[in-house]
Amino acid sequence: MSHYKPYSAYKDSGVEWLGKVPEHWDVKQLKYITSHIGSGKTPTGGAEVYQDNGVLFLRSQNVYEDGLRLDDAVFIAEEVDQEMAGSRVCEHDVLLNITGASIGRSCQVPAGFQSANVNQHVCILRTVRTASAKWLSLCLPSRTVQAQIDFSQNGAGREGLNFEQIGNMYVAVPSEAETTVITNAIDRETTRIDALITKKTRFIELLREKRQALITHAVTKGLDPNVKMKDSGVEWLGEVPEHWELVPLKYISPSLTVGIVVNPSDYVSDVGLPFLYGGDISEGIISSETARRISLEDSQRNAKTRLMAGDLVTVRVGAPGVTAVVPPECEGGNCASVMLIRRGGFDSDWLCYVMNSRVVRYQVEVVQYGAAQEQFNISHAVDFMVPVPPRQEQSEIAAKLNQEGQRVDALLVKTERSIELLKERRSALITAAVTGQIDLRDSGITK
Repeated sequence: MSHYKPYSAYKDSGVEWLGKVPEHWDVKQLKYITSHIGSGKTPTGGAEVYQDNGVLFLRSQNVYEDGLRLDDAVFIAEEVDQEMAGSRVCEHDVLLNITGASIGRSCQVPAGFQSANVNQHVCILRTVRTASAKWLSLCLPSRTVQAQIDFSQNGAGREGLNFEQIGNMYVAVPSEAETTVITNAIDRETTRIDALITKKTRFIELLREKRQALITHAVTKGLDPNVKMKDSGVEWLGEVPEHWELVPLKYISPSLTVGIVVNPSDYVSDVGLPFLYGGDISEGIISSETARRISLEDSQRNAKTRLMAGDLVTVRVGAPGVTAVVPPECEGGNCASVMLIRRGGFDSDWLCYVMNSRVVRYQVEVVQYGAAQEQFNISHAVDFMVPVPPRQEQSEIAAKLNQEGQRVDALLVKTERSIELLKERRSALITAAVTGQIDLRDSGITK
């Protein structure tokens, strides 16, 4: 941000977190620029009073710095809302999460927002003037206020902020007219940055969709565009190469079994070999370094589920169907509550791609059950149908998909890093603007 000019004169703010601020700015505690600081409570009856319609009830999981997210919002009855009249949300209010992992996350309630209430984990900060509310919404996520939040957190079991601590936090405040000029300039620049982030995020989605389409095509149609095809006899699969076979999963692998399911936590050790759970598995990747551990002796005692390099492990609960190949560093370890597909006369990478393709995912979706946590039974998985090419062709398909996957992954890493840099720039711009490090009064911010 070296192209932005500083103010002509500064003064010591007297606050460690702020340092120097423009000479004509004031430094105020939040309690002096707000007319209300407070939160709601859990309704009488707790979560059992939540319903699918009525008055919107906002919780910490709805408050994000890019705005309110209402995908998993809950509602309360109007009579419950009446009991909590003091914590109703108004347009332009600033909401701040004050407990838990999301402490310090905030956003402003947009104009014309629907009737809503909040629970005790969300603090409402209200100002008399709209301009002050906007300024406050920009100050809260800034590094200077976040530093004060980090310093003020308390609570042995759960970090939290109380209203006194919030009210005692300091921000730098220009005149109302200057506030409006600066916030407008910030809005212009952050709108541009957000548009770039949205564009890059969509590019990432398209890359992933393209990779998934490529995988599904390769494992159902092969790599030769001129190969003779035949009807698979399966409606959702369509045609496959004429020389391929359609085989149940139980005839592809020498053994299909479930990882340790009886008290697997009894085997968890501080040291030892990787002990894989479903959460350690993503598409084609096993997080062995962060996985739980099992002793060599316990793993040997559970020989039926002891891992060998080249085996496949498939998530059964939570993200059913997600599969990865067991790498050499997991050799000798064990697994819990996943499906273990023993290595056999097939190419392990090829079968991993098949398992992660729509070919198997569709079959998982047909048989999975569970509202809270989706899962499937191995009794169904043994009959999953797989189009099987000759062994050499399996390896060729896997090699091609590995090559394309590396290219896509490189693009994903590059794009994700550019998004991180844009977010860092956005945050740095806001912090610099609301602390007076840069002067935006005459800036169109076009650079």
